[in-house]
Amino acid sequence: MRKLTGAAFISLDGVIQAPGGPTEDYTGGFTEGGWLFRFSDPGIFETIGGLFAGEYDLLLGRRTYDIFAAYWPYVEGEAVAMGEAFTRAGKHVLTRGDAPLDWANSHRLRKVEDVAALKASPGPDLIIQGSSTLYPPLLAAGLIDRLILMIFPVTIGHGKRLFGEGTPAAALQLTDHRVTDKGTIIATYAPGGAIPATGEFPTPSTSAREADRQRRMQQGIW
Repeated sequence: MRKLTGAAFISLDGVIQAPGGPTEDYTGGFTEGGWLFRFSDPGIFETIGGLFAGEYDLLLGRRTYDIFAAYWPYVEGEAVAMGEAFTRAGKHVLTRGDAPLDWANSHRLRKVEDVAALKASPGPDLIIQGSSTLYPPLLAAGLIDRLILMIFPVTIGHGKRLFGEGTPAAALQLTDHRVTDKGTIIATYAPGGAIPATGEFPTPSTSAREADRQRRMQQGIW
């Protein structure tokens, strides 16, 4: 069984859009592209290097695939090795569309059930990059085995978010963490099951004022 890791660059307020550069994805009027490199430090690149040190396949949404396919096969300079590695890797694209996937070793997946079948097939482990739309359905289906969140010390205020509409209510278990020199928190989580049904809650107020607040909340006028 292949393992699936979601590895995401994320702001403190949950934004995942266009960490790599100003022209990466400015849809929706996004103006802060390239925010990753304003806060990056050796700790970030050590984490990225470890993530891609072995054999892997990529699981991508259609737009992230388009970004990668227009950049990595043509990259020059110090990033050539990474571009070659991404070209060699299998790239599995979860998309409802029929646009060509003409980057070498690219494969189309139609539905979440196809991801489950891919995980059950022989091959290297899978890594999600970007692809914010994949997280809610894959988490809901229980298909993500590990989350590596690189949480940067910045709030961006607008943009595509990692945990969007459809993200299920669930607990996570922290399995590792570190803080880089510039304050990025690198936190690794495993699935932690359902949110506990009970807990140690404080005794509710029995004041008349609280009763009135509850009444107004129920009536939608609070």
